[in-house]
Amino acid sequence: MATINHMEDPEKRAGMIFQPIHIEKNVWLGANVTVLPGVTIGEGSIIAAGAVVTKDVPANMVAAGVPAKVIRKVKKDTEKGEI
Repeated sequence: MATINHMEDPEKRAGMIFQPIHIEKNVWLGANVTVLPGVTIGEGSIIAAGAVVTKDVPANMVAAGVPAKVIRKVKKDTEKGEI
């Protein structure tokens, strides 16, 4: 997770951009997930391994990819080992 970033403009690169990251209750982050500044991950969501989260993820959603995109809702009654 990165809570800071820098400006692209070479004349402004010395400055940093600080924004909080909000991870709500019961969120599952897979291995090697990157969450960028200013992002909120909603309650009960699942972020797949290796995803780069650049935008907010609503509650109870599964997101995957680079950049991460919501791919479906979390299944409430999954079998063991299923997402």
